[in-house]
Amino acid sequence: MKLHQFLAITALLAGFAPSAFAQTVDVKNAWVRTSVQGQSATGAFMTLTAREDTRLIGITSPVAGVAELHEMKLDNGVMKMRAVADGLALPAGKAVELKPGGYHVMLMDLKAALPKDSTVPVTLLFKDAKGVQSRVELKLPVATGAMAHKH
Repeated sequence: MKLHQFLAITALLAGFAPSAFAQTVDVKNAWVRTSVQGQSATGAFMTLTAREDTRLIGITSPVAGVAELHEMKLDNGVMKMRAVADGLALPAGKAVELKPGGYHVMLMDLKAALPKDSTVPVTLLFKDAKGVQSRVELKLPVATGAMAHKH
C-alpha cells in the first residue's frame, strides 16, 4: 500500500471514530406502552446510565406530534404530571430510571395506534458537561404494562 492510500484510509476511518465513541449513555429495558385507535398519548420507559455527567435534553419520535420528558410527582396528596423543561440530569455512572409514576417520556398527538409487539423509533438528545451534544437512536418494543418486565 502506498503512503497516500494509507493516509486516505486513515483519514476516512478517523471520520468514523467519533460516531463510534460518541454514545456516552447506555439505554436498557426500554419500551413503549401500547395504545389503541383514537388514543392521543402514551408513555415510554427505560433506564439511562451516562459514562460522564450528562443531561437528557430532548426526545423525538416520528409516531408522535410531540415527545417530551415528564415527571409524576405527589403534590399535597395529589399526583400531578408536568413537563420537565430543563432536561434531566444523568450523573456519571448512576442509573436513572424513567418509569411509570416517575420521570418518563410522553409521546403525544399519536399519529396511529401502537399495537403490542410493534416497534417505535425514538431519538434521545443529550448534552454533556462540556456542552457537547449527542443522540441515541432506538427502536423500542411496544408492550402492555404487565408485559413490560420482559423487555
